[in-house]
Amino acid sequence: MSKLVSDAVGISGLHAGEDVNDPAVPDFSIRLEQEADYRFAVRFGDAVIPVLHTDEHPPLGGGTGPGPDDLLGAAVANCLASSLLFAMRKFRNDPAPVRAQAALRKGRNEHGRLRIVEILVELRIGLAGSQVQSLDRILAQFEDFCVVTQSVRGGIPVTVRVLDRDGATIHG
Repeated sequence: MSKLVSDAVGISGLHAGEDVNDPAVPDFSIRLEQEADYRFAVRFGDAVIPVLHTDEHPPLGGGTGPGPDDLLGAAVANCLASSLLFAMRKFRNDPAPVRAQAALRKGRNEHGRLRIVEILVELRIGLAGSQVQSLDRILAQFEDFCVVTQSVRGGIPVTVRVLDRDGATIHG
């Protein structure tokens, strides 16, 4: 672990009882350790979460786990799905099952380097749009509460579409 990171997160990240409102203390830490070629073991701070094994896609890696771009898409889609679910439940709706799908478009920047240039997310709820209480209010604000999406939008456009159980577009 680099001196900068170890100074910021301590040896194993945050510990119970630390002040999470202190801007000098990170909210969480993630550790990676190379296993072989481009395959890494990812450990999530002190949490009791199984180790995640990542790998770059062929031809660079072996494709034995999700790659960084997969994780980025999953993080954005998961955060949006969770935010929509929370907003729906806040207004006493049960949208289960909520499903999400993300598609990432790659392109080259002005220096010819490969980048993620757009993330498209489609969310689907298990209710007809007409059954959702406070639908307009929910759809107007759920994206704003998605920490990951709003952070990513600082550098990558994210397009969101929400469908109801019948496949009708109710947002986006």
